[in-house]
Amino acid sequence: MNCFALLSLMLMLVQLCPCSPSMQNCSTQNTDQSFTAVRRVKRGWVWEPLFATEEQTSVVPVYVGQLKSDLDKQDGNLKYLLTGEGAGNIFVIDENNGKIYVTEKLDREKKPFYTLRAQAINRSTQLPVEPESEFIIKVRDVNDHEPQFLDGPYMATVPEMSPEGTSVTQVTATDGDDPSYGNSARLLYSLIQGQPYFSVEPKTGVIRMASQMDRETKDQYLVIIQAKDMVGQAGAFSATATVTINLSDINDNPPKFQQRLYYMNVSEEAPVGTTVGKVFAEDSDIGENAAMNYFIEGDSSDAFDIITNNETQEGIILLKKRVDYESKRRYSIEAKVVNRYIDDRFLKDGPFEDKTIVKINVEDADEPPVFTLDNYVMEIAEGAMSGSLVGVVTARDPDDDDCPVRYSIVHGIHLKRLFSINEHNGTIITTKPLDREIASWHNITVTATETRNPEKISEANVYIQVLDVNDHAPEFPKYYETFVCENAVSGQLIQSISAVDQDDSAEGHHFYFSLAQEATNNSHFIVKDNKDNTAGIFTAKSGFRRQEQFSFYLPILILDNGIPPLTSTNTLTITVCDCDTKVNTFYCRYGAFMYSMGLSTEALVAILACILILLAIRQQRKKSSFSEKTEEFRENIVRYDDEGGGEEDTEAFDISALRTHTVMRTHKPRKKVTTEIHSLYRQSLQVGPDSAIFRQFISEKLEEANTDPSAPPYDSLQTYAFEGTGSLAGSLSSLGSNMSDTDQSYDYLTDWGPQFKQLAGMYTSHRSGGD
Repeated sequence: MNCFALLSLMLMLVQLCPCSPSMQNCSTQNTDQSFTAVRRVKRGWVWEPLFATEEQTSVVPVYVGQLKSDLDKQDGNLKYLLTGEGAGNIFVIDENNGKIYVTEKLDREKKPFYTLRAQAINRSTQLPVEPESEFIIKVRDVNDHEPQFLDGPYMATVPEMSPEGTSVTQVTATDGDDPSYGNSARLLYSLIQGQPYFSVEPKTGVIRMASQMDRETKDQYLVIIQAKDMVGQAGAFSATATVTINLSDINDNPPKFQQRLYYMNVSEEAPVGTTVGKVFAEDSDIGENAAMNYFIEGDSSDAFDIITNNETQEGIILLKKRVDYESKRRYSIEAKVVNRYIDDRFLKDGPFEDKTIVKINVEDADEPPVFTLDNYVMEIAEGAMSGSLVGVVTARDPDDDDCPVRYSIVHGIHLKRLFSINEHNGTIITTKPLDREIASWHNITVTATETRNPEKISEANVYIQVLDVNDHAPEFPKYYETFVCENAVSGQLIQSISAVDQDDSAEGHHFYFSLAQEATNNSHFIVKDNKDNTAGIFTAKSGFRRQEQFSFYLPILILDNGIPPLTSTNTLTITVCDCDTKVNTFYCRYGAFMYSMGLSTEALVAILACILILLAIRQQRKKSSFSEKTEEFRENIVRYDDEGGGEEDTEAFDISALRTHTVMRTHKPRKKVTTEIHSLYRQSLQVGPDSAIFRQFISEKLEEANTDPSAPPYDSLQTYAFEGTGSLAGSLSSLGSNMSDTDQSYDYLTDWGPQFKQLAGMYTSHRSGGD
């Protein structure tokens, strides 16, 4: 430590002359030592304020101060004692005169003061002449600590182009010396490195911008700050700190294209969306300050577009629509780039955008032929003779050499059988007449191929509509089964008719009905046109006789509204029926059939009776043979192993042993034939799910199933087909009858209706004749 500085510090505090242990007298003019001796009186004590300076050597005891009682006569009769912190080892007292000395080196930063107690006793009596007194020895600071930057090294960031005086950061140093005493802890900051860009405030350590700086020129600076204690005086301690200052980017630079003119090429075969080329603008800024968007300026082209690649910041030029070498071979577009985020503070420096010119050449390619239309629609009338013209398709080679093209029809062999095309001029003709009623539209595909390069093919769709021609005459929509009663009256409606036409009418079909020319003099029936595409057939007289004419054939003329109109003659068959008020179509239908074969009424009745008997016998056989048939398909039950394995894994057993023939099916006696015939007609009129005869049939079948010995020992589902009870008249045979004809009454035949009127008359007259 500098002795002169130490002496100067101590001289500021010394008021009395220093003394050494060997000195008895002192002079107030001597200032070579540094101990304070200001006199104070308390409780009979007289002592000086006591200070000890740190960093004192401990080789020679150093005088600190003196304690003295006002009872001390200086005759050696009093003895001074010292106790407390450091007494006896750090601090000693001369027991004769009360002078205190420090014997060790002190450190104020470890212990700034010591508390001690003093006592004066009489040597003769060993009794205290003064009460014990406590006092403090303060350790005075000396500059023995260097400043320290505890938070270094420092990092700071400041925006580029910040104005002069902008605060960057603050550095702070600490000093372990006493800040309240002297200048040992008073620091002064200075800039060792960093001029002329930065400055530092001497007392606060705040670093400021000394000039505007551009990040694009240099983005990082290393600044060295020094801190000195003793207010920077000579002999002061110092320390340095490093501050790294980064300049952050601001958007102060516009983007700039690398080239003023770009050249690109695109093939005329390139599809929409093809990348034509890329342009790039440089921006000295970084991050979002360098983000940019590309545009095509104005309406310089509608064939190209430009997008921005946000990762590479490139402008990508795309094909917006197909180009044609033969139509336009060169394009010139103006591309513009603009910063995405603009700092308004720098708008005054100019627009943050740039422009460039892009010239694009279209490359020629061998293109396929081009049809004049993508889809052709043609018409031809149905029935046109083979070789009739349908239409013409046209395609051309878009290339400069205009290569000839060849036409053909594809997609469907059957279409080639209907149409053909001239491979040189594209004329489409028919190969056979067309029928609209079979197909009203035909869709074909025509190809055009370059004769020089067959791989260059184009297609076009041709839709051919077959126009309708009135080539189908109207006709009945179905076969009409028409009947008329013998007792019909004049003007009675017996049939309504309509018509259909396979042709297609643009205005809708309109049909007109009338009797054919050859039937205009017919006095039996008339045709009345309803004017709504229907007509009614009415009787023209009253009363018809089956014996005279069983059927009438009425020719009806139907006229359509086509161009030209077509007519057809349709024959309506009218059958005469023997009926009261309502026509029995079943009886009339079979009666007409029999009469057409030349059979009489009596033969007709006999044949019908035979048919009914056969049906009844068939029904009875079905009932009796049902159980026998079930035996055939339920003879064995076969069980198969689930795992398979073929026939070796099957096990079968015969359940015929379970059957017993001791229980025989009992049959109810057959009713008398006459009784059956008598009630058969009324019963047959009631046959249905709720009729008595149907319930009787079900009961009989249930009883047969319950008593069937061949039924297996489990529930089974049985189905029956109920065919009814046969003819309305039942059996007319006398077999099985226990009565003669004379014992029978045939009056019930009159209840059977008009169909059996003649039969009832025959039997009634026969009985009357017998009587």
